[in-house]
Amino acid sequence: MFRFVIRSALVASMFTTGAVAAYAENPMVGGAPMYAEKNIVENAINSKDHTTLVAAVKAAGLVATLQGKGPFTVFAPTNAAFEALPAGTVDTLLKPENKDKLTTVLTCHVVAADAMSATIAAMIKDDGGEHDVKTIGGCILKAKTDGGKIGLTDETGGTAWVTIADVKQSNGVIHVINKVLLPKG
Repeated sequence: MFRFVIRSALVASMFTTGAVAAYAENPMVGGAPMYAEKNIVENAINSKDHTTLVAAVKAAGLVATLQGKGPFTVFAPTNAAFEALPAGTVDTLLKPENKDKLTTVLTCHVVAADAMSATIAAMIKDDGGEHDVKTIGGCILKAKTDGGKIGLTDETGGTAWVTIADVKQSNGVIHVINKVLLPKG
């Protein structure tokens, strides 16, 4: 009887461990599971924390690009990050006449690579504590680590921190960040 209980506990433990590993494969972002077999846009539209980002991507005409083959690394600001911008900034950027500026801001969050956090951290370490990250929008971000977290300093001196790392996509990876990255000027 005792062996049966021990075996049952071990089997239950294996199933629980498997469930945790499966959950890690599809992390929750904004209350929705993110599936590695879906592309960046297919996953982002399900996150309640990224509705502003999705609206901006649509307004900038970047949906087809971010559904493309990639690979892309997207540093995805949350709704709260957009809300922290000065009053009226998002509304102004979403106007059709500001599409070019919106596109520049958004593409300063995208890198033409599939960069998982361990890779970014290794590049930071190899470069002595700070690594330049060139985005497809032409921005140069300064990547650093602090307390095991990855931070990105934009061209205006603002720093965004990765709050959820390594959200695998079929065409790259998303890292959720807590601030909107801005280009200079």
